[in-house]
Amino acid sequence: MVIAAVGPEPPPSGRELLAAELRRLRELSGWSGRRLAERIGISQSKVSRIESGSAIPSLPEVKRWGKALEVSVETQERLVSLAEAAFTEVHPYRAALQRRGHLQDYVHEGEQRADWVRTFQSEVVPGLLQIPDYTRSVLALGETEYSPEDLAAAIGGRLHRQLDLYDPTRRFDFLITESALRWRPGSVDLQVAQLDRLSNVATLENVSVGLVPLDRQATAQLSHSFVLRDHRDEEQEDSVVVELVHGLVTLVGAANREPYEARWAKLAGMALHGDEARDFLAESIAHLRRSRA
Repeated sequence: MVIAAVGPEPPPSGRELLAAELRRLRELSGWSGRRLAERIGISQSKVSRIESGSAIPSLPEVKRWGKALEVSVETQERLVSLAEAAFTEVHPYRAALQRRGHLQDYVHEGEQRADWVRTFQSEVVPGLLQIPDYTRSVLALGETEYSPEDLAAAIGGRLHRQLDLYDPTRRFDFLITESALRWRPGSVDLQVAQLDRLSNVATLENVSVGLVPLDRQATAQLSHSFVLRDHRDEEQEDSVVVELVHGLVTLVGAANREPYEARWAKLAGMALHGDEARDFLAESIAHLRRSRA
């Protein structure tokens, strides 16, 4: 079955509901964005981003927003509930694909705003490091059956995301398990080419690749994959994106990020880095080449 890229609009997200309500309350009060920004201690540009749904305000900011506009206790409580819901957003693939043929541009929208991207991948080579034929094979094994046009666009979109790796002002760190390196969605030649690509990208000064071997004593569980996105701009919210079978879960707020920060630190301690990682990757490539001899 092919999941069509058209269909009914999915319901608004928690972020969109909060943005709409905050904007509605400000407009009802007759306040300008500039006046509100000055009163609650944020920039006018952040007010605009909050009301457009491109940024999520913190709970203290939401409370100050309501207090400045002198909303009722019931409205203030509703705003807090909306904000808490917006801190954890679920994006099912099926619903997202009703509006577009693939999700690479959608992922890139959030990814390109981050100055530091940390990716833990326990299952496959991360998308930012994939070669086209590896991506094609991975997508073919997923739950979504793409049309030929959408598949080509998805591969192109993933390659376009990789241009960010060559921006020296941004940082990309990867932790990849040995299982992810060994999982082979295609031929041995394809896997060799993919690991060669990984080895080459690891030479970039703003990219670090840590490899988590299976024969080291574990200090952390090898859980589902996740991505930490950090921003130098304090008005942009740092986030975690968790990859699940049915979709993506986006988490914001320090309390939500804390378990993932702790898990990242433990996994980084288990990983091989630098020369050790390069030697491990070279041996993995050599093993593959020997297997086809």
